[in-house]
Amino acid sequence: MIQAFPWDDWKEEYRLADSIDMRIMEWTLDQSDLYDNPLMTQDGQKTIRELCDKYRISIPNLTGDCFMQAPFWKAETTQQKDSLLKDFEAVSIACSKVGIRNIVVPLVDNGSLDSPEQQDCLIAELLKRSEMFKQLNVTILFESDFKPGDLAQFIKKLPVPTFGINYDSGNSAALGFDVEEEWAAYSDRIINLHIKDREYQGTTVPLGTGATNFSALFSCMKNARYEGYIILQTARATDGNHLGAIQSYRDFVSQGLDLKA
Repeated sequence: MIQAFPWDDWKEEYRLADSIDMRIMEWTLDQSDLYDNPLMTQDGQKTIRELCDKYRISIPNLTGDCFMQAPFWKAETTQQKDSLLKDFEAVSIACSKVGIRNIVVPLVDNGSLDSPEQQDCLIAELLKRSEMFKQLNVTILFESDFKPGDLAQFIKKLPVPTFGINYDSGNSAALGFDVEEEWAAYSDRIINLHIKDREYQGTTVPLGTGATNFSALFSCMKNARYEGYIILQTARATDGNHLGAIQSYRDFVSQGLDLKA
């Protein structure tokens, strides 16, 4: 898979990140074996905190692929919905315990909102838990396949600062969206940004080789004075040198934004 939790090597990733001076990582959580993930266990949470301290790395964000793989807003029975909502609450509590502040909920692929009823369910259930999110100091971010205007209208229904947007450059490019139109519509709600390149209606490819308009993106980020997180959710290396690929992608972004690598 392009993106999945690295069960065998997750501890080693801290050392590797430190070796190339990467100070931020984003956790990925799948529905399969959800409660066995280190994030969801007391011992795992202790190890996460220790590794963050040892290697001077923070994990501010979670990509909740589990919510996309098993969305409560598409549950077929009340029992299934209640079970998935309990999972959502458990994940939120676990994130708070290790310092993860942003929880990305992907409303794409299997998690895509297919009807007004699904959207109403999602909004209603999350609003019921907004006080819990505040107490846990977590923010719920939505990654969506909505058109720019529709996403702007959707996010207006959910209050600042508990809810926001995760912008994914590759997914937007694959859908054929215009970067400038997107940022004009809702840039004030973007808190996290996934840097990715994809072919139009296609898969993830190395940065600069797909349909993502990086020139426009970097310009929009500068004009909006974007100060949120920038996460490399990029294509894997074809030669197995994934560490080298990450470094080259970081340089690509740093140069585009006139930052120090």
